[in-house]
Amino acid sequence: MQRTSVMNACVISIGNELLRVSSVDTNSIYLRNKLLSVGIPVTASFVVPDDAASIIRTLRFASEDCNLLFLTGGLGSTPDDLTREALAQFLHKPLKLRKELLAKMENFFTRRHLPMPGVNKQQAYFPEGTEPIDNTIGTASGIKARNQDKLIIALPGVPVEMTEMFESHILGELKATISRRGQSKFATGRINCFGKTESDIVSILGEILSRNRNPVVDCTINHGVVSLYIVAEANTGREAQEMVLATRRQISGILGSVVYSTGEASLSQVAGGLLSAKRKTIAIAESCTGGLLAKLLTEVPGSSRYFSRGWITYSNQSKSSELAVPMPMIKKYGAVSPEVAGSMAENACRKADTDFAVGITGIAGPGGGSKQKPVGMVYISVASKDQIHTRKFLFAGEREAIRYRAAMTALNMVRLSLLQFD
Repeated sequence: MQRTSVMNACVISIGNELLRVSSVDTNSIYLRNKLLSVGIPVTASFVVPDDAASIIRTLRFASEDCNLLFLTGGLGSTPDDLTREALAQFLHKPLKLRKELLAKMENFFTRRHLPMPGVNKQQAYFPEGTEPIDNTIGTASGIKARNQDKLIIALPGVPVEMTEMFESHILGELKATISRRGQSKFATGRINCFGKTESDIVSILGEILSRNRNPVVDCTINHGVVSLYIVAEANTGREAQEMVLATRRQISGILGSVVYSTGEASLSQVAGGLLSAKRKTIAIAESCTGGLLAKLLTEVPGSSRYFSRGWITYSNQSKSSELAVPMPMIKKYGAVSPEVAGSMAENACRKADTDFAVGITGIAGPGGGSKQKPVGMVYISVASKDQIHTRKFLFAGEREAIRYRAAMTALNMVRLSLLQFD
């Protein structure tokens, strides 16, 4: 068995729903970020079903490489909540009733004037020798266990309960442990990019993305947004943070306007922030995106300062009647054309009396395409009161991906226009 003097962690997420439906494992993401922020790298992450044998196998495997194991999920009161039973078998300890926890649970229901279901009693059984972790929100207490030199923490799968328990009862202890051990400190940073492909950015950055470099820079992509995650390791937290900042400045200098934020801010927030800061207003005229661009802009709090109105002109008739796009233009060039996109944007800007307007028209599929105008062809125009900028795009993927990519691209065109606007 591998022994390590460095505290590192594995995260085991438990639940059939994480494997069988479109669920995002937010608990694992949260724990990875929090642990790294205090100097504990997560070296592996697992998702396992509600099956005791699977949980036990994963615990054994994770114990080979990690000395801190986090489990989330499977501590509820239903028959498929098997984490406590699996943990007891892994530790070779019997489950014992904790009367004080049962009394607390009964009080939880009494305060709410509800009878406690009998199935909840199983939540008061703990592997012998383990410690409960208080849950102030729900009925499922967490479990803290030690197995030789391993520390095992089991937390509920409900994100709000898991987060509160980690922050209140686990995080401080981990910080103190890391401080005593004199372990290396980590710092993280993030750069968000739009307008170039992941492969383009990898090619441009070259050695900066080398695996044997410190800081390490990882690259992910989602709906055209390329995010670069910087992780630096140093003797002190301040030194690690300085390394992150230096790398972030270096990358931002190389990529220029492709970088739209260096933190958590979304493209919608950045574009909206520029509109607000420059005191500009915008209107939207959409066809194939069906209101998605307007949704992205208005999901940002305070968007009423800059968002005026939007039109969803899906049919040719609505483009003509609502936005005064000439019907002869539509018949000559087609609804999906630079001329129509430009007319939509120009007329929306005029009718709404805004500083900017966007026009989007395209073929989202899966049908409706042709050799001349294939599925994924989208024209996007950004108009101001004195100019119109129109671009043609060919987006790949299914209908939803094409629509979302078109809306995001329009947002980015607005951002770039604002950067040039005095």
